[in-house]
Amino acid sequence: MEQIIELFSNVFDVTWQQAVMWLIGGMLIYLGIRKKMEPTLLIPMGFGAILVNLPNSGAVTQGDVEGPIDVLFNAGIANELFPLLLFIGIGAMIDFTPLLSNPKLILFGAAAQFGIFFTLSMARLFGFELNDAASIAIIGAADGPTSIFVAQTLSSNYIGAIVVAAYSYMALVPIIQPPVIRLITTKKERLIRMPYSQKDVSKTAKILFPIIITAVAGLVAPGSIALVGFLMFGNLIRECGVLDILSETAQNALANLVTILLGFTISTKMQAEQFLAWETILIMCLGLVAFIFDTVGGVLFAKLINLFTPNSKINPMIGAAGISAFPMSARVINKMGLKEDPQNFLLMHAVGANVAGQIASVIAGGLILNMVM
Repeated sequence: MEQIIELFSNVFDVTWQQAVMWLIGGMLIYLGIRKKMEPTLLIPMGFGAILVNLPNSGAVTQGDVEGPIDVLFNAGIANELFPLLLFIGIGAMIDFTPLLSNPKLILFGAAAQFGIFFTLSMARLFGFELNDAASIAIIGAADGPTSIFVAQTLSSNYIGAIVVAAYSYMALVPIIQPPVIRLITTKKERLIRMPYSQKDVSKTAKILFPIIITAVAGLVAPGSIALVGFLMFGNLIRECGVLDILSETAQNALANLVTILLGFTISTKMQAEQFLAWETILIMCLGLVAFIFDTVGGVLFAKLINLFTPNSKINPMIGAAGISAFPMSARVINKMGLKEDPQNFLLMHAVGANVAGQIASVIAGGLILNMVM
């Protein structure tokens, strides 16, 4: 009888907080499988959330015994290795041709980072320490690896909640952005047509672009050099033409493997006693604020430009694509444009703004690090 009781002793050690985390983990797995929302990240993260909340599982550190997931965390996230490797894969996926064809779109990438700095102020008003407030604000970068990198570099106490918020809202871009855009634009503005003419971009320009961006970012925002450098290196191996196999590996095998490891490893910060706090709910709300004001900043900047260029107006919806959620935001804007006018194709303009947002978000992350550290 005693052996039976001992066998099921873990059942009696389960707390209601751990049970709640199982539900949260199950929800993440559901969203990844059923809704196909960032499955390579949410499924490992959801499974990990369940695993680390099993009493006496040994998955995470208990007493003097270091758990295997903690070992993985220290090896890949504590030293920022996983986010940086992932940036190589992301850089290899991105084609900067639409941006190089219309360089002024880089301005929309910058404008759409407004939500980061607005949310930083809001988080401070709610009493978060500066390092935590800055880490929360980076949710507005709409870039999961940047959020992880900044939160870990600043030793935030809320990295689990920050990463869940960042990736959740990235996946929810098609739900978040359209109502915000419709609220701050008129029907007439959404009907503005922007003809697109394909411009040739030389191979030399494509090769020089990542090199120049890295140098400029390093001079302007030294804190961003790791993020920008790895992102641009990934793009360089894509465009140089002599590393096709390496580029393909970075885009597929490397990016997928690192994303899985990231999701699983981040779950160490989703233990019930750390995650189930009112601060987590507040962080989720502030993350939503960051996304909304990123969208607002981009749209309002486009409307401002239109005041000074009455003969060549920009569809303000393009500004909303300046966030880093690539290519989801560009697709959302194109879909909204076609809904308003079936002949209004905004995809290439939106893609240009979207890839500009990828660059701007990592530079913004570097600026935040420069401000706080």
